[in-house]
Amino acid sequence: MGTSKRLAEHYDLRAEEKQLERYAKTAGPLQSLSDRELDLDKQPMTVYPRPQRVKAWIRFGPQPARVNALLVRSTESAVGIEFVVAEKTYRCWVWGNAVQFSE
Repeated sequence: MGTSKRLAEHYDLRAEEKQLERYAKTAGPLQSLSDRELDLDKQPMTVYPRPQRVKAWIRFGPQPARVNALLVRSTESAVGIEFVVAEKTYRCWVWGNAVQFSE
C-alpha cells in the first residue's frame, strides 16, 4: 500500500510552515533592504492595487526561507512583499531576483 502524493505534499508544506514559524520566533528579526539600498529618492515606486502572488526568498536573522507572499510594491530593482506566519503579517523589501511569480 503506497502513500498518497497529495498527502505527502501536505505534510511537506506543513513541515515548511513549522520551520518558518521557528525562524520567526528564534532566528532573529526579519531582514529588509535598507533605505540606502532602495534609493527611493531617485527611483520611482509602483504600488499594486491588486497584489500579485509570488514566492520569495526572505531571511529571519541569518536563516533563509522561501515564502508564499504578495507583491505589493516595486522599484526597478526591489520588491516590497507581505506574507503571513502563524497569523502574523510581515512586510519587507527584497531584491527583485529573489522573487518568482507563482503559477
